[in-house]
Amino acid sequence: MDGEQQSFKKWNIIYPIYINLKKSIAEGRQNSASKACENPTCIEIGDCCNHLKIPCAIEHDKACPRDFMQIGRVRFELIREHGSPYNPAIGSSSEPRHP
Repeated sequence: MDGEQQSFKKWNIIYPIYINLKKSIAEGRQNSASKACENPTCIEIGDCCNHLKIPCAIEHDKACPRDFMQIGRVRFELIREHGSPYNPAIGSSSEPRHP
């Protein structure tokens, strides 16, 4: 495994079910309903990442552990190896938000 592939394995992962408004928290949604959308797809999440200039990779052959019928996930990276963000307008969940 080369260095690029190893760093890819460390990227964050989002399954569409994590932001699916149609799913409950118990079913796998991981954010509030006000920040969710109806039935997102990996392609749509990838398009959003590309629009925000965030490196991403769609993995069509992976399934969500909570719902194995939900196929696909997106790997993304918010922070470069040296610590600077790819898009400074986007903070992490551990950073305070400023209006």
